Amino acid sequence: LRCSCSSGGGLVQAGGSLRLSCAASERTFSTGYMGWFRQAPGKEREFVAAITWSGLSTYYADSVKGRFTISRDNAKNTVYLQMNSLKPEDTAHYSCTAGRRLPPMDYWGKGTLVTVSS
Repeated sequence: LRCSCSSGGGLVQAGGSLRLSCAASERTFSTGYMGWFRQAPGKEREFVAAITWSGLSTYYADSVKGRFTISRDNAKNTVYLQMNSLKPEDTAHYSCTAGRRLPPMDYWGKGTLVTVSS
């Protein structure tokens, strides 16, 4: 998976927004579920969000529910993570993933660092 970070880069102030995007090969993208995981320094990796192939169903960690939105564009083989109302505790390395079941963990992108300053 190839993962890129859009919307000005990986540094944002608390309360701000950032959108991550991740482009995958058609084969990987058609696996089914797409998702995002994150890992903060010194902490375990955690699930953030996932979306079905159709895009009709989405799943979120409680810590991001209501603030983050996952979406996908199947024509572009791209998955997005819109992050609003960011908090310093959202600071982490974010990786996009693909898989045949929840949580999607069969394929992993390189990821990108998101830093939220207080």
